[in-house]
Amino acid sequence: MNLSRFIALRIYRNSEPGKQVSRPAVLIALIGVAIGLAVMIITVSVIVGFKSEVRGKVVGFGSDIQITNSDAARSYETRPVVVNDSVVSVLSGYPEVKHVQRYSTKPGMIKTAEDFQGMVLKGVGPEFDPTFFREHLIEGELPQFSDTASSNRVIISKALATKLRLKLGDKIDTYYIQDDIRARRLLIVGIYQTNFSEYDNLFLLTDLYLVNRLNNWEPGQVSGAELQIHDYDALEATTYQIAADMNEVADKYGEDYCVRNVEELNPQIFAWLSILDVNIWVILILMAGVAGFTMVSGLLIIIIERTSMIGVLKSLGANNTTIRKVFLWFSVFLIGKGMLWGNAIGLAFYFLQKWFGIFKLDPETYYMDTVPVSFNILLFLLLNIGTLLASVLMLLGPSYLITRIHPANSMRYE
Repeated sequence: MNLSRFIALRIYRNSEPGKQVSRPAVLIALIGVAIGLAVMIITVSVIVGFKSEVRGKVVGFGSDIQITNSDAARSYETRPVVVNDSVVSVLSGYPEVKHVQRYSTKPGMIKTAEDFQGMVLKGVGPEFDPTFFREHLIEGELPQFSDTASSNRVIISKALATKLRLKLGDKIDTYYIQDDIRARRLLIVGIYQTNFSEYDNLFLLTDLYLVNRLNNWEPGQVSGAELQIHDYDALEATTYQIAADMNEVADKYGEDYCVRNVEELNPQIFAWLSILDVNIWVILILMAGVAGFTMVSGLLIIIIERTSMIGVLKSLGANNTTIRKVFLWFSVFLIGKGMLWGNAIGLAFYFLQKWFGIFKLDPETYYMDTVPVSFNILLFLLLNIGTLLASVLMLLGPSYLITRIHPANSMRYE
């Protein structure tokens, strides 16, 4: 075994009663490392979980990439574009594209005996991927959506149902204004809740055929196509590739296609999420500083307490580098123990929150009712490695105090 590591291990395991001065300092250093690492693990898991949850809800409502009419205004009263079987086949041929589905929207109003509310009726076809809405469905069922006939069945959010005092099985009167006022009576067969108020207060989901009829569109015309991709990290590259192929293409009615991804469609939300990355770095730097400085104070006290031992080692021929390595190895053992505690605390919080949702949130403000957490093994390992390296690097300077200790003077401490 390396001599420096061997001596450091003996010091670490030493429990002789005469060496009691450094024990409070060592305990404080261990607590500092444990708390610092635990806070970093909790912070990263919460912020990554929060970003993932919010992004998942935005993508769930609008998919990763949308292809619409290039003249479409920033409203839900859209201009149509042709997305027929051949267009869907071309879009599905891109290697990064996992799923393609058509959609159409029509803004309107719900009118009840006591109240009224603006809304957007979104129509989807039989190829619609129900995974997102099935996860957030709290009552009823998802109907079989059609593009050839209308069942006049709709799913509505809990927020709208509560506001208008509606329940499962109720029939609602909806009105749409175009050249004239058109009305449709729809049956509520499902109620969903995502806590994402920006969408919950707006969207009703029904058949693609019904919305196209309300818009008076030709066969094949829809508001656009929604594309899901395999790897979100490839979002920009995939968007650019599809846009390069389709931006110069016109459909049979002369309408041009426009390709935009979810980040371009929701810049405010994703700008807000990107700010959270700054918070992560601030907390990581502060906690690494706390762990490092507590270890520095602990090491200085240990060096002072072991002054006579340092003198003996120097008198026996040990150089400054060897003795510095002894105390650096000793610090690594202490940091490792503190990190074990920190990992235990951080992982305990993660599993308790994941399984039991102990800490709650106001869904009106945070878009979810419990604190979300996410575990990424790569980030977990990087946090541990980074904490260890940062703490050891901060100890290099204080360890040079050993070079100022002379054997003759140090013997007086014995």
